Amino acid sequence: MTTGTVVGTDKSIVCKLHYKKICAPINVPALNEIFAGRKSASILGGNAAKANADGFSYWAAEPKEVFEFGAGQKEPFKKLQRALDKYKLKQDFNLDSRLCGNDKSGEEEILRFAQNDKGANGLPKGIFCGGWVGFFSYELGRYIERLLKTTINDLKMPLIRLCFYDRLIAYDHIDRSYWLIALQLANDIEKPEEKLAALERLLAKAQETSIPPPAPADLDNIDFSQIRCNMDKDYYLQTVEKIKRYIYDGDVYQINFSQRFECDYDARPIDLFHWQNRYNPSGYAAYIDGGSFHIVSASPEMFITIADGIIRTKPIKGTRPRINENRPAGSQAKQINKKSFDELVRSEKEQAELNMIIDLERNDIAKICEPGTRKVVQPRTIELYPTVFHAVATIAGQLRNKITFCDCLMAMFPGGSITGAPKIRSMEIIDETEPTERGVYTGGIGFIGIDGSVCLNIAIRTIIIKDQKAFAQTGGGIVADSNAEAEWEETITKARALLAGINSVTRK
Repeated sequence: MTTGTVVGTDKSIVCKLHYKKICAPINVPALNEIFAGRKSASILGGNAAKANADGFSYWAAEPKEVFEFGAGQKEPFKKLQRALDKYKLKQDFNLDSRLCGNDKSGEEEILRFAQNDKGANGLPKGIFCGGWVGFFSYELGRYIERLLKTTINDLKMPLIRLCFYDRLIAYDHIDRSYWLIALQLANDIEKPEEKLAALERLLAKAQETSIPPPAPADLDNIDFSQIRCNMDKDYYLQTVEKIKRYIYDGDVYQINFSQRFECDYDARPIDLFHWQNRYNPSGYAAYIDGGSFHIVSASPEMFITIADGIIRTKPIKGTRPRINENRPAGSQAKQINKKSFDELVRSEKEQAELNMIIDLERNDIAKICEPGTRKVVQPRTIELYPTVFHAVATIAGQLRNKITFCDCLMAMFPGGSITGAPKIRSMEIIDETEPTERGVYTGGIGFIGIDGSVCLNIAIRTIIIKDQKAFAQTGGGIVADSNAEAEWEETITKARALLAGINSVTRK
């Protein structure tokens, strides 16, 4: 075990960072299962798609404390920043080695890595080394901009819920190794080696645990007549035309309009997470146990990452359905998929839609970044996901000195890809046209590390499980030449993988 001393500021809790690397063939679904049985568990990733996102999955439970902010309270960002400032990570060491536990020999061997393969604290660059995990609900935006409230808050969930974890397991999908990470806090009763040993026992338990694969489901045949919705089709189509009139009148350029689906749910929340990770894996998946509710996210979209003073955002705008090519009619599926892919590549509407959001995000980033540093580092690209094709782009910039996480949140939240442009007027129209509050949907889920690193998703493809019901919401960008029927079908396409999973795990 290698440890490094980490000291905080005068007003923060002094920490020591301890970690251990384990090389062992451990079943990731089994680790998901084990942590789901522990109090206030949070899982980020937990599937192979993480390899193409930020590269790491995380498991944590039994937090040292929980920060919650609810509707009707005041000063969320002041209270949030105070909580974040409670723990700091300032390294004062420089390690040249990492330790690997070899499961075959039971011995530890020192592995040396090039300087650019690890962060200054000795852990891999970009890894979450402890801190806060949780979510920010879409309606937190009301505390950033003054907006009228006409939607119904029927789910009554927190606007912010973050858990501080002093220990976690991280999996490096590229290196195929596990990292046990523990923070030693002042006045800790439990020794750091005891925390790491407890994490190692969970890994050992996962090696002995077998999780049967979840039953597949037919994504193309969902009986939507059995699904409750917060609007009917006529209302949806009429509202799209209403939004287009706003666009013609010059109020906005586009609006992200969504509808919410609801159905009964009598299975364990982790069963749905297992299903999504197998049949609809996503790079920014998440599982959050909030006690009275659970969140299962299969989000493919990154909201923001912050590392080494660089902030990035990766909006998605443009979607086409993708068919499973491994089915018996695979050859036909390939032809259909090629047509969908080519159509998305050539679509002038979809190109314009993404360009609008790129401009919006560049404007948001400019509020917190050094002048001249904001860039489109990845232009429009088509990415493949299990059930859809998406058009994406990445915008980045160098943060100014003394910019805090709350400064970033206030400049960029909620993400432009799920509001529209211009953002404030778009949010007003969303509030006017959507009957219920979005809650976690289109908010953000992820971590804020005590080392200043951040990774939050845009909480699309996200299911809330509460009171034996499952809520799934999907939407799309409405522009001047949108076809209302086509937009309706797009929301249905996006919902299929979510509803299929719910049907599969609740089927008796």
